Amino acid sequence: MFEGLSALGVSMLTFAEPRALVYTFGATLLGILIGCMPGLSATLAISLLTTLTIKLPANDAILILICAYVGTIYGGSRAAILLNIPGTAANAAACLDGYQLARQGLAGRAMGIATTGSVAGSLFGILCLAILTPALGEVALTFQSYEFFWLALFGVMMSGSITGSDPLKGWIMGMVGLFVAQIGQDGIHAHERFAYGSADLAGGLSLIPTLVGAFGFAEVLTVMSERASRPKVHAVDSVLPRFRDVIVYWKTILRSGVIGVYIGILPGVGEDMAAWSSYAAAKRASKTPEEFGKGSVDGLIAAETGDNASIPGGIIPALALAIPGSAPAAVLLAAMIIHGVKPGPMLMIENPQFVYDVVAMNVYATIGILFFGLFLVRPLLKVLTIPRSIIMPIIFVLCTVGSFSIAQRLFDVWTMLGVGLCMFFLRRHGYQAAPFVLGLVLGDLMDKSLRRGLVISDGDLSPFFTRPVCAVLAVIVALTLAMSFPSVNARLRAAASSLLGRRRAA
Repeated sequence: MFEGLSALGVSMLTFAEPRALVYTFGATLLGILIGCMPGLSATLAISLLTTLTIKLPANDAILILICAYVGTIYGGSRAAILLNIPGTAANAAACLDGYQLARQGLAGRAMGIATTGSVAGSLFGILCLAILTPALGEVALTFQSYEFFWLALFGVMMSGSITGSDPLKGWIMGMVGLFVAQIGQDGIHAHERFAYGSADLAGGLSLIPTLVGAFGFAEVLTVMSERASRPKVHAVDSVLPRFRDVIVYWKTILRSGVIGVYIGILPGVGEDMAAWSSYAAAKRASKTPEEFGKGSVDGLIAAETGDNASIPGGIIPALALAIPGSAPAAVLLAAMIIHGVKPGPMLMIENPQFVYDVVAMNVYATIGILFFGLFLVRPLLKVLTIPRSIIMPIIFVLCTVGSFSIAQRLFDVWTMLGVGLCMFFLRRHGYQAAPFVLGLVLGDLMDKSLRRGLVISDGDLSPFFTRPVCAVLAVIVALTLAMSFPSVNARLRAAASSLLGRRRAA
């Protein structure tokens, strides 16, 4: 414990220098600005900044990405409260009560409440990040290829069954991501797959241009295809949070923090599900549930605490297992790998200080959103009035330049354009990008783990099912698949209720 505190102290001092502080506050502010603009996302922000920070030292680049990540999720609450349009998907739950408070002339108080929940959720998540990551890393040291295969498959199954309203569409996109990850040379024998004689395809589709296309260019096409409307921003009163809002709703903050971290750890779920789950739990526990959706402080603080707590929660499995908890965490994981950091079970042995560096980065990012959230409200509101005809061309240029700058290959630009165009049409038919990203990121791990396991067992599949952890993960994957079907889910719930009733009667 004392070693961990000492390492954290070293990391905090490392990022207290002027250059790091400039990166911290600059990236946090940029993230808030991106989050304020409806239609943009944390995944887009991290993807673009990954391309722009490729030449920076690893710690500086990852500091910028984490601060932008935290800032974007927080900044989306501004548009949710003032326009009833979530800045990011994670802020959709904040629209329900935040906008109603704004209509009552309490927009400033609503933003103060959102800031309180965001900071509290981030701090709780950071505490869990510091405690759980080393512990999970030690457990993961006992894992072999068999366990990592099931973990990767579980991530794809979770993203498919929870992201979007149609599980089948989610699984299809997850499988498409797994297929795209197989293009190029395999990771064991360097055998070409799906290259068809093309030297460019033999090198595989680069991860960052693919992600920039899926989230950046596709987002530009989606926004520009919709009818423009002139936003009406409500007047803002005092944004300083009331001390009573923090004390009275401490149970909501704690509950939402736990839910946010738990959902963040689950592969492929994301911040939006953390916000909705926290909101639903607060409504069930409230003595006045009828106020939810009509300007409830309890509901707003629950939603904003949950989504921000899930950010460190999603980083926990990314560091300890190399399995991202959400789409933005997947891009962050890719950026770490590009900068020479190797997340996974060996991280706590090879580079244990990096875990505490990430903890310190999150702490400074939280300080950044607290500062900007309380003292730069009115200047930030002007971002909401910027026409999209100005913003979208700039984003498109950044997508193009960023994709090319990774390896100076024109093929990467074509990859970005092709993936973005395909994703644009898929999104119009209800297919989401998040399962695709999880499949793409986890595809390499899943492929290598399966083939290594078969090599070790001499082609025998039984270790994938007979090892204790593998058996548990296989059952979880099967249950996740089964419960995604309404009929099976209803029967399982009925059986569980019947069993619970019998136990109570006994």
